[in-house]
Amino acid sequence: MSTQTEDLDHPSDESVRQRYSAASQQAEPALCCPVTYDTQYLEVIPQEVIERDYGCGDPSPYVREGDTVVDLGSGGGKLCFIISQLVGKSGKVIGVDVNRDMLDLARQHEPTVAEKIGYRNIEFRCGRIQDLAIELEVLAAEMKQIESEGAEYAIDMLALQDELRQKRPMIPDNSVDCVVSNCVLNLVRHSDRKQLFQEIFRVLKPGGRAAISDIVSDEDVPHAMQNNPQLWSGCISGAWREDRFTDEFCQAGFQGVQIDKRQAEPWQTVEGIEFRSVTLLAFKPFSDVCLEKNQAAIYRGPFAKVIDDDGGTYPRGVPMAVCEKTFQMLSEQGISQHFYLLEPEQPVPDDGAQLFDCSLDRRRDARETKGHQVPLTQLSSGNCCGDNDGNCC
Repeated sequence: MSTQTEDLDHPSDESVRQRYSAASQQAEPALCCPVTYDTQYLEVIPQEVIERDYGCGDPSPYVREGDTVVDLGSGGGKLCFIISQLVGKSGKVIGVDVNRDMLDLARQHEPTVAEKIGYRNIEFRCGRIQDLAIELEVLAAEMKQIESEGAEYAIDMLALQDELRQKRPMIPDNSVDCVVSNCVLNLVRHSDRKQLFQEIFRVLKPGGRAAISDIVSDEDVPHAMQNNPQLWSGCISGAWREDRFTDEFCQAGFQGVQIDKRQAEPWQTVEGIEFRSVTLLAFKPFSDVCLEKNQAAIYRGPFAKVIDDDGGTYPRGVPMAVCEKTFQMLSEQGISQHFYLLEPEQPVPDDGAQLFDCSLDRRRDARETKGHQVPLTQLSSGNCCGDNDGNCC
């Protein structure tokens, strides 16, 4: 975890910068929650990095082999070093941080970790997590070439930023399988938070996922606490109220949003407000187009029914017609255990699929998934339980 705000008009920006620069040189225990990581992935990481890691959760279990992963607020690099082993040689990890001291710490140890695991798949880039299009070191280097002065210099600088965004973005659109972050989003000032979630959504591939560990509160945080630099830089007063944190993802266009882990006891209590760690999982929809491919989903229970983000209703035990986009979403980790998913016996190709009307809740007729050429009678072979002797259970 590290500083993420480069502007100085927020009262706590400079406090965040200074505090995490100092924490890159000497461990500050007050900045982190107790977190248990899989020790097998810590063996290759230098102790200096482990000691100066400041997080509140572990989003690494949500990445997959071969993934391209972006770590927002990568700090000293601990999470990136863990994930580099999980995604393997065919994967890629991009750590983004704006604190130069934290970046120096991560970059210093990256060759050591690469040598131990046998490959290099990590890049550490200097940028603000609410603006993943601009790599600040590239911007700074190219600004040195601008010879204009005064207002013309400002115009040329803005033109350079536009050119970088459009033609050379730090993280391109639809290029990332998974975005992770460990206790950093709460350091972004309120005026930048809408852009922050839009940027996470922008860089993810359709079907990509965000796995975010952060601190939330059980009540609204008063303005007086938000203006306290020590509380803000300590990941306390910038916390979202828990329900509003999930709302941010939904408003940005994510679906399947779920709190996958939640700290039972508060990490800290300040002025009667409880602050605790949560890990949230959210998915970018696979497509904006809903296609009819004769797929169905059966909600397993235990509730009478559930409603998805598009308003689709799933009564318990009923095979409901779903579009391909929803079917793919329900197949994802963390969601699929709640449903039985039925593919049609005869797959429907894209060029043969009609548009699906998601405004209607409809039971899927069994003949639509089985196909209409079904044998009128098909008796059991006598091996109903897989017993090779033919004995039924």
